[in-house]
Amino acid sequence: MQEGEMGSASSMRSTPSGAPVSSRLLAFVKLGRPKFLLGGFVLYGIGASWAWRRSGVFDARAFGWGLATVIATQLMTHYANDYYDREADAANLTPTRWSGGSRVLVNGTLAPGVALTAALVFASLAVAFGTRTVMLGTRSAIPIGLAMVALAWAYSAPPFRFVARGLGELTTALVVTVLVPCWAARLQGEASLGSLLPLLVPLAILQVAMLLAINCPDAAGDAVTGKRTLVVLLGARRAARLCQALLVGVIAFAFVSPALLARAGAPRVLAVTPVLALPLGVWQWLSWKRIGRGQTIAWEGLAFRAVAMLFSAALATLVALCFLPW
Repeated sequence: MQEGEMGSASSMRSTPSGAPVSSRLLAFVKLGRPKFLLGGFVLYGIGASWAWRRSGVFDARAFGWGLATVIATQLMTHYANDYYDREADAANLTPTRWSGGSRVLVNGTLAPGVALTAALVFASLAVAFGTRTVMLGTRSAIPIGLAMVALAWAYSAPPFRFVARGLGELTTALVVTVLVPCWAARLQGEASLGSLLPLLVPLAILQVAMLLAINCPDAAGDAVTGKRTLVVLLGARRAARLCQALLVGVIAFAFVSPALLARAGAPRVLAVTPVLALPLGVWQWLSWKRIGRGQTIAWEGLAFRAVAMLFSAALATLVALCFLPW
């Protein structure tokens, strides 16, 4: 992953502190997996936009501080995940750009303690930003904020370490696609968070499917090191069948959600936005079918399509929320 002569790379692995400052800074940024931050912004925007369209009121200060809390929580999770997963990442022989960690600790560019320190700093910032947010008058959002930060930390960190107990996929779906939008909506004064769920359920399903796809390339290394993700527990073939069922479930839910959205006074057409990822969904469904048959596929493509499906569905939902007439 690192460019340079063989001798320099070897030296970097053995003595991380000897690397140039610019290289270590870039490695630190890479360790935080910044490309995943955009998804958090979109999902946060969904919650805030939903509340704004229903009330016609937008609190810019609450939006800004609440978003800062989400970003700090995401970065906390990314740095903690690389730290606590470094053994599994080292055993992973098939990493992709979307799975297997950042590879920064595995390659020896930075010491593991850097990741743990960064995780603790961002955890402190998440608590500080969240506290400042609720001081603006949205104290009813406190339970959501606490659950969001606590579950994000427990995802990879002991003693809970949900990611190694077959609960990581569900925990992430709950935090990213449910709690983050609900946090944003509550900060904007939305009292009935249940009305938001018809938009979030298909995104949560796609989040679980995405994590199953991302964890597939990591399964061998995870199994060797005792990291029991859902893919490891189910096995590749059963995980493939589960993902096929999840993709069908997204389409099936689109027939139920229009009536639920109408009750909340929202346009029925919002139910269609997750289905806009259907072309990728068909491709993904066929890929999972091949995995279910024991055939080999390109892990990079499987992971990329899973990420693209969730992001495109969420982005389409956000755009529709902002611009469709109500």
